[in-house]
Amino acid sequence: MTDQEALAALLRERSVSLGDFLLSSGQRSTYYIDARKTTMSAEGQQLIGRLGLAAIRAAGWHPGAVGGLTMGADPVAYAIARESLDAPPVIQAFSVRKAAKQHGTRQRIEGNFSAGDRVVIVEDVITSGGSAAEAIDAVLEGGGSVLGVLAVVDREQGGRESLEKRGFSVVSLTTTSTLSLG
Repeated sequence: MTDQEALAALLRERSVSLGDFLLSSGQRSTYYIDARKTTMSAEGQQLIGRLGLAAIRAAGWHPGAVGGLTMGADPVAYAIARESLDAPPVIQAFSVRKAAKQHGTRQRIEGNFSAGDRVVIVEDVITSGGSAAEAIDAVLEGGGSVLGVLAVVDREQGGRESLEKRGFSVVSLTTTSTLSLG
């Protein structure tokens, strides 16, 4: 079984629920993908690290860091950063808060990010593209540049197209069609 097939199987086993769901995008769906059950598992971390790093390099992106809107993007970013340690060059990780904290340094972006950094925005599931767009805006406001967006799962519901209309390339590790959900 390839890593791609193993990730699809793990997502189907751990992360897919059938029923009637209201998504964060406001859309209704007959299935829900709680990718965190995969992205936060030991097996998922290993697969996403390998596949994510390979996808970033195949896209020709050379980021200094990867990250996105907490909490969905966090384990994806950490898995890729960890994998890069074994397959340099090393890529760091960061998290984008939904709002800047009101104490300490009052930062919206935490971790390994500085103005001038070239980054890839990561996401567990892209539906409308709203979470990735929010992370993109935070990075741009913080003085960084965005090379592209990497999603574990593309729900194929317009998110990719929305981000591409803004000029950002999107790569996904799998899709709802591949998972036999679309």
